[in-house]
Amino acid sequence: MNFSEVFKQSNQLCKISPDGKYLATCVQYRLVVREVSTLQILQLYTCLDQISHMDWSSDSLFILCAMYKRGLVQVWSLEQPDWHCKIDEGSIGLVSSRWSPDGRHILNTTEFHLRVTVWSLCTKAVSYIKYPKACQKGIDFSKDGCYMALAERRDCKDYVSVFVCDDWHLLRHFETETQDLAGLEWSPNGCVLAVWDSSLEYKVLLYSLDGRLLSTYSAYEWSLGIKSVTWSPSSQFLAIGSYDEKVRVLNHITWKKITQFEHLATINNTKVVYKEVEKRPTVRSDNLSLHNITIGTNLFNTQSKYEICPPPVQIPVVKPDPDRANPKIGVSTLAFSSDSRYLATKNDNMASVVWVWDMQKMSLEAVLEQTSAVRCFQWDPLRPRLALCTGNTKLYLWSPAGCVSVQVPTEGGFQVQSLNWHCGGDSLILLGKEQLCLCYMDTDQVDK
Repeated sequence: MNFSEVFKQSNQLCKISPDGKYLATCVQYRLVVREVSTLQILQLYTCLDQISHMDWSSDSLFILCAMYKRGLVQVWSLEQPDWHCKIDEGSIGLVSSRWSPDGRHILNTTEFHLRVTVWSLCTKAVSYIKYPKACQKGIDFSKDGCYMALAERRDCKDYVSVFVCDDWHLLRHFETETQDLAGLEWSPNGCVLAVWDSSLEYKVLLYSLDGRLLSTYSAYEWSLGIKSVTWSPSSQFLAIGSYDEKVRVLNHITWKKITQFEHLATINNTKVVYKEVEKRPTVRSDNLSLHNITIGTNLFNTQSKYEICPPPVQIPVVKPDPDRANPKIGVSTLAFSSDSRYLATKNDNMASVVWVWDMQKMSLEAVLEQTSAVRCFQWDPLRPRLALCTGNTKLYLWSPAGCVSVQVPTEGGFQVQSLNWHCGGDSLILLGKEQLCLCYMDTDQVDK
């Protein structure tokens, strides 16, 4: 495993292009584009204000930079650095900006969710979509880029509109059986649209492309309900994380529950529990020179390793405050591995623990107990390998073969706040508060 030098970034705005060749980072009002292979600067663009959001077009030819405070979007071209586009939403404001799947249209959501404006880069044509709903996930595109589903709120009722992305004509418009729609997501094969209600009512609705209600699922009533929803890449499973600390998995044939995973405080079975154990290095007096301390070496960095704990294992649980809104309880994060074999979950009142479930055996595969709260975890896009970080100077990796803790060897105590895999699965972007570095996997490690 090798690490690059450290580069500056702002607001965690750092993305690898979809083709995997370029790395775009934002530093205040500047956009820096580097080649991934050499990390040499390819282009440097200057925006009109500090960048709030940045995204690549699907073909990796254009980069969108949104400045929400100014209601502005600037678009830059990689092939023609002198060409650029500016979109000004004016006094109506801007809260969200995103690419359409074709990489030639930009969808801007105005303040107070008054409308979605579709801007064409090719023809400069403008289309308006009214009544978008302000919710957790109100817009989603099908994986093939053909359709867009939009959550709407009008006359105190929830609706979904399905648009064809070629010319933005309305394909279907239907009312949903929700009290307060919180989100929607297409299955990866584009056949089914999952719609779920707010946390006050446990309800998941499954619609076909033509707006027919295929199935409704509700696990319980009169208690806080759904906290997270995700499809498996194979479209066979829909995983639903809820406030009762359980994950329920629906199958794609009958849309009934086939299993549920519970996050128990005591693990009695023989599954592997990896516990991170910290060990402070012993510092010899001859190392305590002023030179060693001032250059910021890893002299005082805490080392850690994983130990396998025999059952029973007691998981640390934090009791949430019942008087505060959005209690830290329930399953907030769900992620399937690229082959749909494993599901990783995080239960918020067990913040330092990641659970890995085997979807073939429908059982617990591994538990990773960290010394600090888990900030972020993400699967390798090609292999069943999970990377996670906890806001310290280490990177953690899990695979069916085992677990490893790696010290990030940068000066000044680089703390990993979040991470992103390269689409080839051979490297990771590690993001600190104001810096980033790349972690390269050894080829023989990658092929295992």
